[in-house]
Amino acid sequence: MTWDINPIIVPLGPFALSWYGLFFAGGFLVGLLLMQWIYRREGRSPSELDSLLWYVLLGTVIGMRLVHCFFYDPKYFLAHPWEIPQIWLGGYASHGGAAGLLAGVYLYCRAPGRPHYLWLLDRLAIPAVLAGAFIRVGNFFNSEILGTETHSIFGVIFKRNKENSAVPLHPVQLYEAVAYVAIFVVLLELYRRKRAAHDGVLTGWYFLLVFAARFGLEYFKSPQATYEAANTLHVGQYLSLPFVLLGVILLVRAWRQTSRPGQ
Repeated sequence: MTWDINPIIVPLGPFALSWYGLFFAGGFLVGLLLMQWIYRREGRSPSELDSLLWYVLLGTVIGMRLVHCFFYDPKYFLAHPWEIPQIWLGGYASHGGAAGLLAGVYLYCRAPGRPHYLWLLDRLAIPAVLAGAFIRVGNFFNSEILGTETHSIFGVIFKRNKENSAVPLHPVQLYEAVAYVAIFVVLLELYRRKRAAHDGVLTGWYFLLVFAARFGLEYFKSPQATYEAANTLHVGQYLSLPFVLLGVILLVRAWRQTSRPGQ
């Protein structure tokens, strides 16, 4: 398959409507609709989500940008710090999005009358993983986060690849999107069937499954950081390990609560 889609849909002066931006916004919109359904199901008013959306959006975007700048290309951005807030130039890291989400939701939950932190994270885990699938499709349209060379039937020639536009590569963006959709189905079914009785269970599965998948799929990706070519593991794999550990901790915590007499 040959892929030669222009990443820009409509140029708008210094800005532009891009496929990535469209899928990014689409992921948040679908996530908001899912959260409205969850809140109605839980007997809470969906209007509560109006302020939560800003905490989630700002936390995610800021986290994605900062982790990209300081973990994937620190030398450049430390020399050009004025470019760090220029998010329209591109450059985001999904690990930072997860960290930013955790921070944003924590700040949101500090106000009186708002849900418990882990309770809310459990519900947000469901749309969050689906939004991740949207973003990876956006990366595919952008011809970015490219895979390694392959001569399998799945190989894609990215004509807009500046380094080599004639070599078939793994469409690892789509592999990751499919993995996230599968995890979304698992989390949604656990929630619908009430198989996650204790706070933190869905969040634990989210971190464990998403970042274990991310760790494995990094083997099919070309190096993303400017300095990782000689490393044993990719930067994305190093950053995935703390989240996998956090997922295990949350699941063990929930298992211990379930094992107590009377639980």
